[in-house]
Amino acid sequence: MGLIFKVARTEHELDQIHRLNYATFVEEIPQHSSSESKLLIDKYHTENTYLICMKDDQLVGMLAVRDQRPFSIDQKIGRVEEQLPVKSTCPCEIRLLTVKKEHRNGRIFLGLSQLLANYCLRNGYDVGVISGTTRQIKLYEQIGFIPFHHLVGTESAMYQPMYMTREIFEKGILKRLGTKVYSFLPGPTEIEDRVKKAFPVSHRSQKFRTVLANVQMKLSKMMNAEYSQVLLGSGSLANDVIVNQMRKEGKGLILVNGEFGQRLVIHAERAGVDFVALEWIWGESYVEDDILKVLERYDIKWVWMVHCETSTGMLNSLEFVKGICKGNELKLCVDCISSIGSVPISLEDVFLASGVSGKAIGAYTGLSFVFHHHQVDIDMSIPGYLDLGHYFQNESVPYSHSSNLIDALLMALELIETTKHFERIKEQYDFIRSALKENDIPILTDERSSSPTILTIPLPVHIPSKYIGDDMSIHGYLIHYESGYLNKQNWIQISPIGYVSKKTTEEMIKRLLALRTYYERSHSEVIEKRKLTCLK
Repeated sequence: MGLIFKVARTEHELDQIHRLNYATFVEEIPQHSSSESKLLIDKYHTENTYLICMKDDQLVGMLAVRDQRPFSIDQKIGRVEEQLPVKSTCPCEIRLLTVKKEHRNGRIFLGLSQLLANYCLRNGYDVGVISGTTRQIKLYEQIGFIPFHHLVGTESAMYQPMYMTREIFEKGILKRLGTKVYSFLPGPTEIEDRVKKAFPVSHRSQKFRTVLANVQMKLSKMMNAEYSQVLLGSGSLANDVIVNQMRKEGKGLILVNGEFGQRLVIHAERAGVDFVALEWIWGESYVEDDILKVLERYDIKWVWMVHCETSTGMLNSLEFVKGICKGNELKLCVDCISSIGSVPISLEDVFLASGVSGKAIGAYTGLSFVFHHHQVDIDMSIPGYLDLGHYFQNESVPYSHSSNLIDALLMALELIETTKHFERIKEQYDFIRSALKENDIPILTDERSSSPTILTIPLPVHIPSKYIGDDMSIHGYLIHYESGYLNKQNWIQISPIGYVSKKTTEEMIKRLLALRTYYERSHSEVIEKRKLTCLK
């Protein structure tokens, strides 16, 4: 196994940290007294986050990051903010930086620096401070640290207080190391350069209305809908608008096979509509017999479904549900929030549907859509911001709007029309899925019923999803793992909708596989040690 850079968590890793700490700061740099245990547990150990490098299950390099006050350096020079030549609102202290003597060839230090860069940026620190040993001042300065105080310590162990700002960090270490963050999240996606060039105009101007009309035309054409209303708000707003239209339509049926189906239920409960929910195990397809039994039992007038169930990666069959609704004269409403822009969609025979700008379409988050085929009147019993008729009668501008978001959306829609947008997403999806399959990484949903926008990976109980997600993040690869429903299931997700190169995707998968192998190996060794202990 090669070098593994990660956050320290296991007892095995922490024990080695205490030993390397002793070897460095007792035996090499006489900062602490010797002991028979050959262990040095840092006095801030419980507050430290250790970034480490492992080689063949052995610790070869480490550093600690801490943001709890007082800092170690505070006790040497006073409160650090009063000594710094720059203003800081969120500082952190970097300590215990060391690499085993036999591995001090620069490679491990470089890797720890990259890890530190992403960790600090991810946590929003604006200044990092360090007490750098005078033996390595040039090394710290090469990274970008700047001295700001006189030397501290003892004659045998002198240290130079140093600092680095976020700006220096980004222009210095990040630029030199080529450290960049790549998004494999289901949204918001990385914005293409041409989309970023949108600029503001008044939402009451004729120019804005012309651009908005063009956007509506492109959206309607893409989704095969007569009308599209563009709302200033998230997908939840669009779904609230839909459910308020259904309050007078009689009893509804909501189909649930994942987190976002459950959220439709919450929308309906809050709106006070009459409905029943039909639930399946997460990741299972809708079953026709189950639906027909509900239709026999209740006087159902409308059905609401999620097209792409992001929580599992399943693409529910829209045509299948259309067929049931058409055969039973039911109005169909569809949540297309995660499917719009990722697969071709026809909303023929769909009563209402929702979508957003910030996922597979590739524009900025902040706009949502409601699609429909019929003209809609204003309904004074519905709050104005949730009244579809209010938007329809005012050409989608009943209130203040955002020209920046609309212009960016137009650019993104034009890219979909002029590039192989759907093919790019599918190609990236197929590449990731094949690589995972070749390396025996399980995927929750079978390929036939999967959405090309997301892959859900169930992890074994001994590999917490948070560990993998955090470690991937500080390596610069953002995967989906922090949502509560993913934590509960111990799942991680990878999305191919962003503009990420094949080479970067390969590197992301390689990193994921290395971390999985490391955790599997660590778990096996723990089990083996327990067996040996029992035999004794």
